[in-house]
Amino acid sequence: MADTIEKNVTRGGQFLVKETKCEDIFIPEDFSEEQRMMRDMVKEFVDKELWPNKDRFEKRDFAFTVECMHKAAELGLLSISVPEAYGGMGMGFVDTVLVCDYISGATGSFSSAFGAHTGIGTLPITLYGTEEQKQKYVPKLASGEWFGAYCLTEPGAGSDANSGKTKAVLSEDGTHYKITGQKMWITNAGFCSLFIVFARIEDDKNITGFIVENNPENGISTNEEEHKLGIRASSTRQVFFNETKVPVENMLSERGNGFKIAMNALNVGRIKLAAACLDSQRRIITGSAKYSNERIQFNVPISKFGAIRYKLAEMATSCYAGESAVYRAAKSIEERISIRESEGAPHQEAELKGVEEFAIECAILKVAVSEDIQNCSDEGIQIFGGMGFSEDTPMESAWRDARITRIYEGTNEINRMLSVGMLIKKAMKGHVDLLGPASKVQEDLMGIPSFETPDYSELFSEEKEMISKLKKAFLMVAGGAVQKYGPDLDEHQQLLIASADILIEIYMAESCILRTEKLAKKEGEANIKEQIAMAKLYLYKAVDIVTQKGKESIISFAEGDEQRMMLMGLRRYTKYTNMPNIVEIRRTISAKIIAENKYCF
Repeated sequence: MADTIEKNVTRGGQFLVKETKCEDIFIPEDFSEEQRMMRDMVKEFVDKELWPNKDRFEKRDFAFTVECMHKAAELGLLSISVPEAYGGMGMGFVDTVLVCDYISGATGSFSSAFGAHTGIGTLPITLYGTEEQKQKYVPKLASGEWFGAYCLTEPGAGSDANSGKTKAVLSEDGTHYKITGQKMWITNAGFCSLFIVFARIEDDKNITGFIVENNPENGISTNEEEHKLGIRASSTRQVFFNETKVPVENMLSERGNGFKIAMNALNVGRIKLAAACLDSQRRIITGSAKYSNERIQFNVPISKFGAIRYKLAEMATSCYAGESAVYRAAKSIEERISIRESEGAPHQEAELKGVEEFAIECAILKVAVSEDIQNCSDEGIQIFGGMGFSEDTPMESAWRDARITRIYEGTNEINRMLSVGMLIKKAMKGHVDLLGPASKVQEDLMGIPSFETPDYSELFSEEKEMISKLKKAFLMVAGGAVQKYGPDLDEHQQLLIASADILIEIYMAESCILRTEKLAKKEGEANIKEQIAMAKLYLYKAVDIVTQKGKESIISFAEGDEQRMMLMGLRRYTKYTNMPNIVEIRRTISAKIIAENKYCF
């Protein structure tokens, strides 16, 4: 049975070299009745408890954030992903992502507190803890009796997380460690009961994780709350440990395993952060649509103007693509977890390996959707004009809250380089065959292209061929860079980032097209013309990015005949046979949003 499932599930990174059929991906329209009920319950909580009180979050009402966390706990929302054995609901990965999506739309302050607690504050124990540790701590975290925080970052250790200086010294009697050091940017530090702390034992190469109960009498102190650009009511403090005693049984996993714990926790955090940017976009688009229908200038609503319709169409398209890719990846992870469990792996190992398998997609999503919410909120301000710059409307706080998403869970620059780096490592391990397809691209470049006009009468036939060609463009560009620099490619960050941008656009555009193709088979093409328009618009813009980033890379590492041949190949791989009418496409999308007065997809 496991072997049968295995054949139908794409491994992480294989989207680049393996054709994915629309029937094999999960889309938001596939939500079960239970999932739709869960979504509606979460939306009701947000609309009742969070959205009407945005001003309290903006005024740094930290106590109110804690109050809302307790209310979320009463609804069981802190325990979605916690196994039933430890007081949780034990729901699937898609359910976890769904809750994270819809609970995060009103304010970044609450979503940061929620995400830090349910993710990096709880998951390390769930996934790496001993049975005793899980029995002792996880039920309290799942119920909201205790809240968790995660202490990794230090003044001298940000992106270079393994360089932390916090020390853990074993006591003479061997019963406990004494932890001494400084941590910063610690979310939930002002009200948490428990810290996941990373420290170095002696001169170990890698840091070690510890479960540390928050007891001020045990050498733990915090600074005042940080004054931040956004997420103002999310508690963020520096935390100091001064010979804080931690029982040896509170070591998390094994000595020196902390860096691995930190990285795997971030993998989960990245896809959940992407999900947490989705409902914010929906609400910004809805608010912008309503304002544009109400705001009269030159005797007509501004929604009549092409410049406004352009913005609404672009905002909606990015959101739609983000939804498509996030839920595609979430289901892939869920299926991989099921495969592991069916082969006899315990749940915690299955979940760890399932998420790790799709670390490339998690990094891609973190970058793409965090940048989409920033752009969406920026355009929301622009549609509101001067009012958008005022604290009297929700746009300026949405813009400020969005800014942090490009920094935490690993900066977008780090995640871009990680996505390509991890793909190359997978290829070297034989998990993704890049060499074969890359060699075929080389042969393709040397061959004579076909001048026949294909039959593109079937929906998305040309678009899917374009996706296939964009994949060839990536293999050509990234493969050329690897050939040129080999193991020294890490030193050429601008090339890595350009390759990552191509990789990101391929995954996002393909997800968007596959979702819409599946929807068309379910609903009929005539009933989803706006979704078809968004899929085509996203791909058109993706092709432009691939063209730009591909050219930038080729002229930077190739010369002479090689450069000319690769530029010729890039033109071939980014050439449409039938160019879409982009202005008409945007009109189609925006007309639907304006008529419905909301994001309606």
